[in-house]
Amino acid sequence: MTTWVENPTGGRDRGPRGLVRAWVEVLVRPRRFFHNGIAPGDQAPGLVFAVAVAVAYVASRFLFVPSTRPEFFASEAASVAFGLLVAAFLIAPLALHLVAALEVVLLMLFVPDRAGVSETVQVIAYATAPMVLAGVGVSPALAGVGGMETVVAVWRLLLALWGTALLVVGIATVHDVSLPRAAAAAAVPAVVVFGYFFGGVFAFETATGLNVVPG
Repeated sequence: MTTWVENPTGGRDRGPRGLVRAWVEVLVRPRRFFHNGIAPGDQAPGLVFAVAVAVAYVASRFLFVPSTRPEFFASEAASVAFGLLVAAFLIAPLALHLVAALEVVLLMLFVPDRAGVSETVQVIAYATAPMVLAGVGVSPALAGVGGMETVVAVWRLLLALWGTALLVVGIATVHDVSLPRAAAAAAVPAVVVFGYFFGGVFAFETATGLNVVPG
């Protein structure tokens, strides 16, 4: 599931420099990136990218919103460190492959002639790029500032929509389908990833005052 191809088609830099370059390129030139940067059977760089995004998101949540910090141990520092490890080595890889499995099933319905599972995993991983910036929140120190909660919610919602758009563009590019078909195939995975995993649904509710999930 995480094959590392030494010389993938199109080529990608490895290491921290490669991560940063991929992050910038997928944000500013998504079609070009998804066309040149996705290689069959080369999931490892995408998985590392998704883990890096998840860790950056969770770390910033812990930093800006103290109430989100876990309490696994008596020591807060140890709890935070353990929470980051869980996000990096358990939640992110598991979530990525579960959502990819869901996406593959939906692609079977909407895209008869499609690329492989590995390419789908990579598209989902790289589509999360904007969420590096989505971990902001309203800290207790800013809780009393008028409108701050709404501003933060709108920011997080915009990033979730950006990630959704990248997912649709990536699906359309890699699987060679129209944007409407790609949007139909990516709709449910996008809600799962950007709506729930990265808090887009909560941001929407906070920004609009509407309840997506009753209760």
